Amino acid sequence: MTLLPRLAVVALLLVTFALRPAAALETAATTAILVDGDTGAALFEKNADERIPPASMTKLMTAYLIFERLKDKRLSLDDKLPVSEKAWRMEGSKMWIEVGEQVRVEDMLRGLIIQSGNDAAVAFAEGLAGSEAAFAEEMNKKAAEMGLTGSHFANASGWPDPNQYMTARDLATLGLRLIHDFPEYYHFYSETEFTWANIKQPNRNPLLYKNIGADGLKTGHTNEAGYCLAGTAVQNGKRLLLIITGMDSEKSRAEEGERLLTWGFREFASYKLFAAGEVLDQAPVFMGDADSVPLVVPKDIELQMLRSSRAEMKVTLRYQSPLVAPIAQGQEVAVVTVEAPGLKPVDLPIVAGQAVGEMGLIGRMIEGVKSLL
Repeated sequence: MTLLPRLAVVALLLVTFALRPAAALETAATTAILVDGDTGAALFEKNADERIPPASMTKLMTAYLIFERLKDKRLSLDDKLPVSEKAWRMEGSKMWIEVGEQVRVEDMLRGLIIQSGNDAAVAFAEGLAGSEAAFAEEMNKKAAEMGLTGSHFANASGWPDPNQYMTARDLATLGLRLIHDFPEYYHFYSETEFTWANIKQPNRNPLLYKNIGADGLKTGHTNEAGYCLAGTAVQNGKRLLLIITGMDSEKSRAEEGERLLTWGFREFASYKLFAAGEVLDQAPVFMGDADSVPLVVPKDIELQMLRSSRAEMKVTLRYQSPLVAPIAQGQEVAVVTVEAPGLKPVDLPIVAGQAVGEMGLIGRMIEGVKSLL
């Protein structure tokens, strides 16, 4: 937020709060990020903005574009898509679709998500966009819309390509968008097996087989990327999402994924800072038919915070003072910033609790004279 010279800064809350710097945690992962599932705030990170090959975690974006088409009825789970020779010849993980087959979208989704089928990814790309290159253009457009500034796609499967890269932070953002935007299709990620062509394959996500509340998302592996994981779990109604890359084995990926998520649930707690509708201040208004306007919290503000060493959380309210009429009810006019050691500042919008119109001509003339004096 850009703050203008005349700035009201009101300290709303200063309490003893538990925050050990999250950077003190160590991980063998090359890049990593652990985020709060509600706000997306990073609870821990390591090289989170470093570009890495996303391997099969690329398929999260492929699935996102498929889910979009399903949601807006451009595509149905019962529709069938053809399998080209290119899709059939794909190496690596496969669902084993055959060239010339017409495969139901729902079956191919399971092959994409559960079996991590590179063949399914190519068949989807060609069936929906005409070619994998055209589908990659759609992926890049969607990445730009989401603000994934550290990502670029060259294919739908995650097959190694120098022009295919993401960051752990972008992967976390994409994962949360997929969960929040498509709850009706997210269940595919928690299914533990799928059989196609009489070949039963287990879900490659190791977290699904551990008792930690995991319900997604996706693994990946190439020689360059190492063993990677986009994992998420829910405990006591709270979701955490983890990205780790560069692990040296399936075993270490599984163990580190479980360790970091377990640490997050153990060390962090959810704290309600403000309730929806709470009035934080009365902001003065210039040239309005009211002298002030209430600054209101638009929805409950709840954040994940380290519970360990209660020390230094600070919450401030910032807004230009005075606000200038006219002001619409619900208009964003201020920001609450939450700051604490070990966490990046979190900005949350605050809105006008009521509308304020412009004062009449004579009143504006009087106020103009006052401001000159």
